[in-house]
Amino acid sequence: MQLEDMTPDSVTMVSILSACGQLGAIQQGKCIHDYVIKSGFESDPFVGTALIDMYSKCGSMDFAHRFFGWMPERNAVSWNALIAGYAQIGHASKALTLVREMQLAGFMPDSVTVVSLLSACAYSGDLREGKCIHDYIIRNGFESDISVGNSLVTMYSKCGDLEFANQLFHKMSRKDVVSWNSMIAAYDQNGCSNRALALFRQMQMENVTPDRFTMITVLPACAHVGDLQQGKWIHECIIRNGFESDIFVATSLIDMYANCGRMEKARQLFNKMSEKNVVSWNTMIAGYTHNEPIKAALALFHQMQVADITPDSVTLVSVLSACAQSGALQQGKCMHDYILRKGFESEISVGNALVAMYTKCGRIESAQVVFDKMSERNVVSWSSLIAGYGMHGHGKHALRLFGDMLQTGTKPNHITFVSVLSACSHAGLVDDGWHYLDSMSQDYCITPGLEHYACMVDILGRAGHLDEARDLIQKMPLEPDAGVWGALLGACRIHCNIELGERVAKHLFDLEPENPGYYVLLSNIYAAVGRWHDVARVRTMMKERGLKKPPGCTFIELNNKLHSFVGGDRSHLQSEQIYATLEALAGQMKEAGYIPSKNFVLYDLEDEEKDYMLCGHSEKLAIAFGLINTSPGTTIQITKNLRVCGDCHTVTKFISKIKMREIVVRDATRFHQFKDGFCTCGDYW
Repeated sequence: MQLEDMTPDSVTMVSILSACGQLGAIQQGKCIHDYVIKSGFESDPFVGTALIDMYSKCGSMDFAHRFFGWMPERNAVSWNALIAGYAQIGHASKALTLVREMQLAGFMPDSVTVVSLLSACAYSGDLREGKCIHDYIIRNGFESDISVGNSLVTMYSKCGDLEFANQLFHKMSRKDVVSWNSMIAAYDQNGCSNRALALFRQMQMENVTPDRFTMITVLPACAHVGDLQQGKWIHECIIRNGFESDIFVATSLIDMYANCGRMEKARQLFNKMSEKNVVSWNTMIAGYTHNEPIKAALALFHQMQVADITPDSVTLVSVLSACAQSGALQQGKCMHDYILRKGFESEISVGNALVAMYTKCGRIESAQVVFDKMSERNVVSWSSLIAGYGMHGHGKHALRLFGDMLQTGTKPNHITFVSVLSACSHAGLVDDGWHYLDSMSQDYCITPGLEHYACMVDILGRAGHLDEARDLIQKMPLEPDAGVWGALLGACRIHCNIELGERVAKHLFDLEPENPGYYVLLSNIYAAVGRWHDVARVRTMMKERGLKKPPGCTFIELNNKLHSFVGGDRSHLQSEQIYATLEALAGQMKEAGYIPSKNFVLYDLEDEEKDYMLCGHSEKLAIAFGLINTSPGTTIQITKNLRVCGDCHTVTKFISKIKMREIVVRDATRFHQFKDGFCTCGDYW
């Protein structure tokens, strides 16, 4: 425009400043501000208001407020722009102070003002202040305004009063699509995803035309409950309404399919997107991280960089999570270097993810170093490190760390207590477990949840107090879920308690009839005592119900590349060497006194066949691969997706002594560090 010698006017300035605000382009906005001053538009109240709005949306409230104070002429719109700026960052008290100043200046708050105030209360969770504003709305007759009604629904739901939000929604004399979107979001964000889906269906029946925000709001509800059929139906609605090309809708669809375990479909949609932003890439990476294959998440991160998309803190947290899950320490270290180079180390979420990555990759000392260097810590930081020490079997250290946390004034939450109780479980600290379970409600006003009771049942069960664990379940104030019963069944497996195991399994088959893990646990109990006809009966039940035992999979990282093995795997290029190594080791171990634990084979086979089957367990294959491909004395580290079996645990102790290697094994629940024929778990796991 300027190149063609056209002179911008005040309307041009307002439009350009609005665009800068929408894009968060503060540097360009400051350049436009300089032009405004040179061109004499600064005294125009509309341009002035646009400047306040631009600075507010770019997060520069100091600039916005300073310019507001300079303005020679202000109107209600100027006041609302500044109030809205503070509301967007959750400064409800500052916004309210400005409203009082606005009234003293002779301007009455309007519906735009109260919508901003309600937004501030929703952001900060200030229900008391929100109710005061609601009273003001009623006194001044704003309640019939549809935008005010929508904001009230959002405020009450975000402040935790979902039922009152629901009442307001149903009392609204007029509703627009935003009203429906607000209530759908309210249900989903408060853990009522099924109600959110039901309301969307009602919206359709009442012939309310959805917009793209409806789709962005309802798809997470499908994702949260894993309702693939409903998600497919919503996908059809999206296609019918022409929203599929919208980048935000497409990203929400990817998230829904990923959360429903349909990664192929998610990737297909991702590849079809004509435009992708960092959120699209993050969603796809997170999908792979949660669903496996983990290697795909790491590969996609590298593709993202090749595509010249700059990763943000969310990207880094997802990739670190992928490294943590697969035990990819070398790649995790590379990510740490990247974080330091790009200046992300000061972000608390990234610091927490680094702590979690190092603990799950078996480097608790490195996790402690990262934790100590963090400029700011929150309850997540402390909970992650406590959980890490617990996973490594350092229960007493974890409890001391909990005491250190309290001394800093950081208040524990329900996740902290899961970490503390888990640490007690791994270390066999029964009395401490009881103390912390009681302390939750007595000292911290936190009501123990199902996950806390499951931890306590696990503590008692591992320690052999099966009757006490059963009594706790019968007396607990909550209806026990599969997690609680599953902890007791696992204890029955450890202590071969068939009678109790059968009763517990019945509860689990009723609660989660399609979870194969519980059938396998019961089958393990029968196999351990040689009741092969019962093993066959359980396997028949699984077959009739279309269930399959989840395959054991073990990862080992070598030269920044992840290698994975499944039980009986012969697909690896070095399979011949791997099995030959195991066969040679078997002879050496037998000479050293090793006797195979054949009760870990779930079939009634001859002893020789059982020996062969045990040889093919995935963790043994990974260890043999590590022995072949690393120099003598190198520590071997592997990660298994399931609990390590007893025979593999025994074998790894023998290998560590025969080969004079330290071997670190992370299974589904904890770490085992083998050296000189001993394990740090003390055979308690």
